Amino acid sequence: MSNRWWEIVIKCEPILEESVFWRLEKFGCSGTATEVKILDNEKNSESELITDQQILIKTYIPEIKTQLLDLAALSSWLEQDAKLLEVSVPEAQWHLINEEDWASSWKQHWQPMEIGDRFLIYPAWETPPEKSDRLILRLDPGAAFGTGTHPTTQLCLESLEMRLYEKAESKIIADIGCGSGILSIGSILLGAKQVYAVDTDELATKTCRSNCQLNHVNRDNLIVHDGSIEQLIKVDKKFDGIICNILADTIVDLVIHFNNITHEKSWAILSGILLTQADRVADVVEQQGWTVAALWKRKDWCCFNIRRSEY
Repeated sequence: MSNRWWEIVIKCEPILEESVFWRLEKFGCSGTATEVKILDNEKNSESELITDQQILIKTYIPEIKTQLLDLAALSSWLEQDAKLLEVSVPEAQWHLINEEDWASSWKQHWQPMEIGDRFLIYPAWETPPEKSDRLILRLDPGAAFGTGTHPTTQLCLESLEMRLYEKAESKIIADIGCGSGILSIGSILLGAKQVYAVDTDELATKTCRSNCQLNHVNRDNLIVHDGSIEQLIKVDKKFDGIICNILADTIVDLVIHFNNITHEKSWAILSGILLTQADRVADVVEQQGWTVAALWKRKDWCCFNIRRSEY
């Protein structure tokens, strides 16, 4: 079976070893190994040798089982554990090993999935049904984020169903951090007039364009650019809605620019946010003159549905 693995390496103080192992086990990792690292030795005032140790923990998880958002969440949890014990925050790093065919892994593991009341997400390599009561969204994610399996993507699609339930044909949407294009294409299938999709990852925008063709989406209706919100500012349009399913820290940086690309009745869907980060995001949203209309939760993640406070 073709697959790639995330190798996760965590350097921490010895007192954290047990809690780190517990976190990794809960996360679904396997093949965990520990190595003791001896740091620079020092002498105290009585000339006694002091040895400073750190633990190096290495573990693995199949790429098919986790995504970058999950790895960022793991790092956040490790940081919280360290602060509770009042010790140094662990250093966590990860990278992919054993390069193989990503797409063929998905072909063996990813099956059609119903999301919300209206969507049926279908892998590109599967033949979709000729008739369905749902909107069929065909997808080949490649290495880009967005397959419908992650709670944040599901929450965003369900939020779009609500936001585009009426008068969708007049709405112009911005998708910041479009990834595979699943949310952009979903907006078009729900009837949105036009979507501008941006991502700083060139691989993601390439994948998004490919999935647009797969779903027979007119390129005039779904416009894809490399970049971020600065590209949307250049477009010089006032968007009716914003979709943003990325990391909380990035969302916090982006929200301060939302008023530049929206009008007084605009709304936004924000996800990729851990429950533990919700208060911080809510504070920034309200400081910028937006109101949290709804907060949806699934597993460890949440999705903000917000609107301009003038509305």
